[in-house]
This record gives sequence, structure tokens and C-alpha cells, in this order.
Amino acid sequence: MPDFSNAVSGLWKRAVTGQGGLLSGLNPSAFVTTDPLRLTIIQMGIIIMMAQLLSLGLGRIKQPKVIAEVLGGILLGPTAMGRIPGFTQHIFPPSSLPYLSLVANIGLCLFLFIVGLEIDASIIKRNVRSSLFIALSAMALSFALGAAISVPLYHTFIGPSVKFTYFMVFTGVSFSITAFPVLCRILTALKLLDTTVGVVVLSAGVCNDVVGWSLLALAVALVNATSGLTALWILLTCVAFTAFLMWPVRIALLWFARFTGSTENGPTMFFMTVTILVFWACSFFTDIVGVNAIFGAFLAGLIVPREGGLAIALTEKLEDMVAIIFLPLYFTISGLNTNLGLLNNGITWGFTIAIICLDFAGKFTACTITARITGMSWRESSTVGSLMSCKGLVELIVLNIGYTAGILTQQVFSMFVFEALILTFMTTPLVSMFYPPERRVRAPVGGISRASTGDEDEDKSDRKSPITEDRPWRSRFTVVLDKFDHMSGMLVATQLVCPAPSLESPSATAFPSTASTRASDKIKMPEVSVDALRLIELSDRTSDVMKSSAVDTLIHTDPLLSVFRTFGELNDIPVSLSLSIVPYDDMPGTVADHAQRFGSQLLLLPWLSPSSNLGNTSEDLSNPHSSRTEPNPFEAFFGGSKHSGKSTAVIHSQFVRRVFAESKTDVALFIDPVGTGTGSARHIFCPFFGGPDDRLALEFVVQLCANPRISATVVRMSKSSAESAAVERPSLAHLEEKASLDMPTVEYQMPVPSNVVFPDTFYGQANTEMRFQSETANNFLWARYANSRLSDDAPSSLSTALSRITFSEHSSPLPLHSAIQLASAHKPVLVVVGRSRRLAGEDHTLELQKIFEERGSVGQDVVRKTIGDPATAFVASGCATAVVVLQASNVDTD
Repeated sequence: MPDFSNAVSGLWKRAVTGQGGLLSGLNPSAFVTTDPLRLTIIQMGIIIMMAQLLSLGLGRIKQPKVIAEVLGGILLGPTAMGRIPGFTQHIFPPSSLPYLSLVANIGLCLFLFIVGLEIDASIIKRNVRSSLFIALSAMALSFALGAAISVPLYHTFIGPSVKFTYFMVFTGVSFSITAFPVLCRILTALKLLDTTVGVVVLSAGVCNDVVGWSLLALAVALVNATSGLTALWILLTCVAFTAFLMWPVRIALLWFARFTGSTENGPTMFFMTVTILVFWACSFFTDIVGVNAIFGAFLAGLIVPREGGLAIALTEKLEDMVAIIFLPLYFTISGLNTNLGLLNNGITWGFTIAIICLDFAGKFTACTITARITGMSWRESSTVGSLMSCKGLVELIVLNIGYTAGILTQQVFSMFVFEALILTFMTTPLVSMFYPPERRVRAPVGGISRASTGDEDEDKSDRKSPITEDRPWRSRFTVVLDKFDHMSGMLVATQLVCPAPSLESPSATAFPSTASTRASDKIKMPEVSVDALRLIELSDRTSDVMKSSAVDTLIHTDPLLSVFRTFGELNDIPVSLSLSIVPYDDMPGTVADHAQRFGSQLLLLPWLSPSSNLGNTSEDLSNPHSSRTEPNPFEAFFGGSKHSGKSTAVIHSQFVRRVFAESKTDVALFIDPVGTGTGSARHIFCPFFGGPDDRLALEFVVQLCANPRISATVVRMSKSSAESAAVERPSLAHLEEKASLDMPTVEYQMPVPSNVVFPDTFYGQANTEMRFQSETANNFLWARYANSRLSDDAPSSLSTALSRITFSEHSSPLPLHSAIQLASAHKPVLVVVGRSRRLAGEDHTLELQKIFEERGSVGQDVVRKTIGDPATAFVASGCATAVVVLQASNVDTD
């Protein structure tokens, strides 16, 4: 009891003494063993900031973050900042390193647990022969070269107190191992996950990782054993423990996951608690039997069930804390033990260069030759060899274990750390040189970053149904799904373009004896097929890389695809599902390539207004204190995050514009101002200004009117002088009273920050001949559709559809204002308009500026460049329930 009282009073005294803190004149960086928290916070802050600052610069040249973290640790050590007088004594005093090392090693165990979660046996099964052949041959040659150079290294730098066998084993393991986690990040940064090289390298990396950790466990067992018999017992114990985990424990953990519902609804708190306890128990056991705790952590990650994306969900809960805090601490510990100043003579540098050359030559030569034998080209084989020579974190773990065990001196340790840094740095430029984007070959179905419920390897681009004069219907559609906010609009858009295969005119029922019962009243629609493309952004997170490898499972469990699949079944629409996990910058190209490969005739894109979640938009615009996007001053230097400082609408508009620019397929952008689809809109208004986009819009309206529930008004707009307009003004007399000369009340605005600027879409300069041909096409199409309902020779498949369309012509000095007035006569109304960014019939720039001034709209430049002048006018006016913007295919861009 007295001991307990003394302890409590001691804690009280320490707390009371430290209450004054900095105000009492205490040095906040002074290290006190009874209260190391202050200095630990300072150390962690410096380490994290150093790693992040370096990663900003190195990330610009696509170097993995591990390079920045290793380099940051080296700079904080005796190589650079340690030479500053008093820096090491105040920031990293030797007495504080055990505490920092404890936190770093806890993080290292968590990281190895994530590495175990990341390894999926299905990856190896895809290319089991080639991956095993590449991995084992590379490890064998590299281990032999490492053992060979260990002889002169041992006699030159290592004393007789260390057994040569131990040193040789650690040197061989450090040569033979490949950093699988870093390899995944490099494949992600270079966009190689969906290529044949990426699939093979990822499979070989998994094999190399498993065998490499086994070799390291053997090496640690040899070092910790007092005799050869003890080492054998340690090895046998580890094998038995591994077998126990892989069968009884793994099966029990799977049963427990199903019992708690973790495989269906994500890991529960109870399951997470049990998993963490198993993780620490495995780490504890492997540590007490003479093998490092990281091996138990690695094994614990391997036995976590993969069913229902459970391993991915666990990784998402742990990865940020480990990557941001714990790993930089571990790299700093390595950097504090590294002193490149010890490489101070020719012999040392000669051995360092020899280590770099032999290590790279062993991996590169073995992997290149074996990949070539398996059937890959020399270019692909060289890329495989370059990727497999990546070192990074895993070799640092091996080196730190050897350094802690006293097998490596600080000088040899620094030589190998420098070698790991150089080889990891070399990987990205070598891969970019050997395997440029234009030389890359996509992996077959079942690859890494995409999957489809159909046969994706088959090119369907030649299966487009022919579009003829008597059947101008588009029947193959690609629908892009990226978020739940866009689902309602995409479901409505799909239902609009996919009517029932056989539609009967209502007149056939009302007047069966009239001429409307002839074959022209029944429209034989071609067989419709819809491909839903689900896009998921691929970042450098571990969980995203894991998702890319489990894409074949995700395509059946993704909620957006499940909703769209159910929608297709309920509406009797043939639906095929595809899923692509690609970097954000590659999404537009992925959409364009997929639509072309699918043989799509129309690509449907969503765009949801940001104001749908902002309540009263006009009030927000009038409030000078409403939230605004402020510019980031650091973006001028580092580029910044693509999501920082930009609204969601601006980011999505950039995506839409790139799809417009890159697509070789007709594109329809569905703009949903209120986020509920078209609602009850059954009438379409289409202003026809001319140009390829407007011609596509007119054909699209004709197809939509094949649905007996839809009618349309198509007005050919032209710009006239004020005098001629005064004569033609009475033509508006048939409009309803609400379609007066006063503009309708503002219902919807699309606020966009004016300080965000994206490059515009540029098209080739149109010459006089091109404009003449376009005008001729406009007149021909208008005459064909506007007059065919009066001709008995009109194609039968068009008669009923055209009977639901009212055609007229209107001339005005302000055609956009007039078009808005005409559209306002119908409520609710769906506006279908061409993007008119190429060969436009009229220039509406000045009139659109007047509309912005009348509406009080600001910052609409991004919207205008994205959807064109006419569509922007309708969006700004708020007269339309929804707007569909179309762009014709074969758009040449600079």
C-alpha cells in the first residue's frame, strides 16, 4: 500500500510540476524519460512534414512516396541535418530513440499486416506458371550474386566477431527480395495495372514477397539460434504455426466473419476486435520463438477472409494512419542509422557501385530472360526486369534487422541503403523508356483493373446496327455511372432512349378502321443493348490497388451496377455491366475507348447540378458572404490536388469536356438541374440552329418520339435584323400567356468559381467549303423531316414518330431569348440541343452575355465551354426540367 501511494504521489507531482510548461520557462524540446510525449510530438511533426514536402516534388516525376520517406529519413540523420550543431541533441537525442523506435515498430507490424491483407492468391493463379518462373529464377540468380559479393565485403568491412554465414545470408536475401508494396504503387503511378506487364509483374511480386519473407524468417532464425539444432527447431515451429494459422484459424475466422455479418455489411466492431487480437497474438508468438514479430503480423494478414471485400474494408480502416504516421517514423529510424558521410574513399564507393550493378543485373537479367521465354516481347520482358529490380521498404526492413542484430556495420548499412534508394529511383524512368504508353498492351479479361459481364476481349465496334433513312434509330448505348447522385438521371435517360421493342400507336386502338392501322403505325425498333460502365478512381492507396485486383468480384457486388442491373430486368432492357478502376486523369480516355470497343452508337454522360443540394440558389448568389472557392497559393508551385479548391461541378465539367474531345462516338450529356430526372416531362423542345451537333439532336428527338407518350416541338432558329424581326413578331401569337416578352423567373443557376480556368476545347478552323457543306446538310435534313409527314413516300418507320413532332421556323435578332420563350410555353419540358462547339450556325456570345447580365449569373465561363452557348442559356434560364446536350462523333481536336 505505501508503494502504491508513493507512485500516485509521484505522478501527481510530475503533473503539477509540468503544468506551467512553456510559460514557466521550460524547454519544450527537453527530453524527460518520465514524460516523453512533448518531444515525440515534435519529432513526429518534423518527420511527417519532411516526408510530405519531399513527396510533393518527387511525385511530379512519378516517383513512389517511399523515395521521399527514405530520403527524408536520411536528411534528418547524420548525413545532412545531423551536421547542424545541436540538431541531433535537441530533436533526436539518443535517449529518445527507444521510444520512437517502439512506435515505429508497432507501425511496422501494422504495415506487414496490411501487406498480408494485400496479397491475394487469385492473382498468382492467373499467371501461376510465368509468375513462379520469373520470381524464382530472379531470386536464385540474385541470391547467388549477393552471396558472391558478400565474400569481399565481409573481409573488407566486417570483423571476425560476425559469422560469415550470417552475413552471406542477409546479403543474399537483400539482393533477392522485391518490394511488393512499392511495386504496386509504381504500377499505379505509371498506369500499368491493366496491361499484360502489370498482371505478370504483380503475380511475380506476390510470389517473390512470400518466398522473400520466408527466407528472411530463416535468416533471423539462424542468427537468433545458439546452435544448428536450435535453428532447426525454430524453423519447424514456424512451419507448424503457419500450418495452424492457414487451416484451423483461417477457417474459424471465415466462419466468425460470416456469423457476425462482416462479409456482407463490412467488418463489425466485434470482428475488428477479434482480428486485432489475432494479429497481436501472431506477432507475439513469432517474436518469442526467435523470429521477428513482423512475420506473425504478415501471417495474420494472410488468413483474413477475402470474401465480400472484407480484407479491402480492413485495409481502408488502417492504411491512412500507417502510411501517414508510422511508416515515416520507421524510415527516419533507418535514416538516423545511415551516414552517407562514411562513404568517404574509393574502395567504399567501388563496393557501393558494385552492389548496385550486381543487384540490378541479377534481377534484370533473370527476369528479362525468363519473361522472354514465357512468350513476352523483348520490350515487355525488359519492363518486367526493370520493375522486379525495385527495392524500397522491404530491403530496408531486412537491413534494419541485420543492423539491429549486429551483422551489418553502419558503413555497410549505409552502402545498402544507398543502393536501395538508387534502384527504387531507377525503376520509374526505366519503365517509361522501355514501355511507353503507345507500346502497352491491355491485359485480357480477368485482368487487373477492369471486368465485364460480357466478352470484353471481343471487339464489338463492327456490330453497330446500320442507321438508314427509314430507320435512323440508335440501338447500342453506353451509360457512364460514377456516383449515386447521378443514378436517377441516368435511369431516366436510359428509359428515354430505350423504348419497348414494339410500340403501337394509340390511334390504332381509338380508330381501328382508319388508315392508321397500316404497318407504319407499328414501329419495329431494332434490338436495343445497353452497356453500363462503372468508373472508380484508382489512387495510390493500398485499398484501391486491392480493389483493382478484385475487380472481377466487385462487378457483381457494386451497388450502382446492382441498381442498374435491376433496372434493366424490370424494364426488359438487355444490360451488360463493365467496371473500370483507373486513375482520375485516365477516366475520359477509358470512357471513349470503351464506347468504341463496345460498338456504342451513343454515349450517355451524367451531370448533376451542384445547386440541387444548396436549397435556394438565387439567394445564395445574392449573398456576398456565401461560400466561395478560394485559390490555393501552393498550386502554382506544386499543382495541388485535383479536388482541392474546386467544386464538384467544375471537376466533373473538366471530365465531360475531355470525353467530348476524345470520344469517337456520339455523346449525349444529361443535365439534371434538380437531381430527380425529367420528372413528368413528356414534351421535348429542340431549337435547331444548324451544324453537326444540332443535326444529331434533331435525329435524337425523332427517335425519342417513337415513344407514344412523348411529343416534341422543333423550331429552326435563325438570326435576323431588328427590322425583319418586327414583321415576324406576330408569329408568337399562338404561345400561351406565360410565354410573354418578359423572361421567366430564375429557377436554376449553375454557380462556378470564376478563378478556376480550364483549357478550352479547340477544333480545326472551318473553311468556306466546310460551312457550305454543313449548311447544305442542315437544309436537307430539315426538309426531309419537316416535310416527310406530308408525303406518302415517307418511310413507314418515321411516319408515326414525325406525327408527334411540330415543326416551325422562327427568326429573331435574339434567337436565344426567343428559344427560351418558346420552350417556356411547355411545362414541364425536356430541352434537347446540340453542343454547337463546331461548325455552329450562329455565334451567340454577345447574346449569352446579355442573358448572364439579366439573370445575375457569374462565373458561367466553365459551363459555356462545357455544354455550348444554347445549352448554357437554357440552363441559366431555368425554363427546362432537364437538358440533353449532344455532340456528333468524328470531332477533330487539336
